Amino acid sequence: MALADAKSGTRNETGIKAVLGVLKQAFGERFQTGESFRAQHAHTTTYIPSQLPDGVVFAETSEDVQAVVKTCAEHRVPVIPFGTGSSLEGQVNAPQGGISIDFSRMNRVLEVNAEDLDCTVEPGITREELNVYLRDTGLFFPIDPGANASIGGMTSTRASGTNAVRYGTMKDNVLAVTVVTAKGEEIRTARRARKSSAGYDLTRLFVGAEGTLGVLTSITLRLQGIPQKIAGGVCAFPDIKAACDAVILTIQMGVPVARIELLDAMQIRACNRYSGLTYDEKPTLFLEFHGTDETVALQSEQFAEIAAECGGGDFVWTANAEERNKLWKARHDAYWACRALAPELAALSTDVCVPISRLAECVVETQADIEAHGLLAPIVGHAGDGNFHVLALFDDKTPEGIAVIEDFVARLNARALAMGGTCTGEHGIGQGKMTFLEQELGNAVDLMRQVKEALDPDAIFNPGKIFHPH
Repeated sequence: MALADAKSGTRNETGIKAVLGVLKQAFGERFQTGESFRAQHAHTTTYIPSQLPDGVVFAETSEDVQAVVKTCAEHRVPVIPFGTGSSLEGQVNAPQGGISIDFSRMNRVLEVNAEDLDCTVEPGITREELNVYLRDTGLFFPIDPGANASIGGMTSTRASGTNAVRYGTMKDNVLAVTVVTAKGEEIRTARRARKSSAGYDLTRLFVGAEGTLGVLTSITLRLQGIPQKIAGGVCAFPDIKAACDAVILTIQMGVPVARIELLDAMQIRACNRYSGLTYDEKPTLFLEFHGTDETVALQSEQFAEIAAECGGGDFVWTANAEERNKLWKARHDAYWACRALAPELAALSTDVCVPISRLAECVVETQADIEAHGLLAPIVGHAGDGNFHVLALFDDKTPEGIAVIEDFVARLNARALAMGGTCTGEHGIGQGKMTFLEQELGNAVDLMRQVKEALDPDAIFNPGKIFHPH
């Protein structure tokens, strides 16, 4: 049967050959099979080897997407959506081959409803492109995962980032999507109303599905007003616990902080060297406040009092845009600063998330694990929601080097799960964390498989991601 074949992970050579012929005739130069094109649509930002698709379609309309899906469904060939390729767990790989749909040309803003604070966009637009478009409306889209990711990719991985403590994650900011189903039909999951109790919440089903249930063709987003004033600040602490205590008090007291980021001492050291900065090489919090002149000043003063109570140093803050950008330079350059510590090594970015009451404990134990095993692995955390990232540097040229890093990631995830946390706060599952999802949710993964089989009976949508078929 088709489903059994798909689950076995085998290539459908006959179907792929047929699809290549149909798509070449239908799309002409917008369909590419050259190795360089295919390699660009399977690159991964982890050590997981690239698995190339057999062809790439540069879609320009929803009708293009429907045509590709109908053709692939007819011949039982995989379909892999591709935004910008910035996902971190192998989400764009094609383990069974198939067709990659590139959405870079579907990057239009379809509608802006300024009075309702929402907009509808195509999946290929990036968050930076969207915010440039929105600038004259006085609105912005607040979710910032760091990379200039596509909105479709951010929706598919349920991304979040540095602003999540105030504005939430993608699941909180997507009002509706249109999606092409396994029949090649486009459906809309909801209207623009801010709330609804009409039937199943299909929007949430597709947000975070990583392209395994259908292909997104538009996303309706919640927007925010551009703050009148933005203030940023930085404060060093004697240890991780003191910094996390300050975070917990800030959240508990209801201080409406927009960003509150934790960098450990090793990360600060890397940032100082890379960016020519002079921060104290201690655990450090970077904060940002959004509001009016009066409110950001009040919030900054409130945090300064909290920091002092928790043993922190001086809280240096500014509302000057140029000074604030300089202040945040260390955080924005964190990835490249880490890579510069050992350019000859590969880098694996992994994340977990725990209740914020357990954040200090989890980070401290992780640091002890890093030291005990002689690893080079700075830590950066979205401290306001208990999510932190470890950028582990390692030798990916040897099985031993890969085994060391895999063992570390396994211990990190076990630690987070034991503390009531999750194996991923924002990177998603993809190929890299399937085992940990099983550990986290147990039999609930079987229900996910049933949903997958119901919506995608021939398993053509991004197979080999989120969970193993059996």
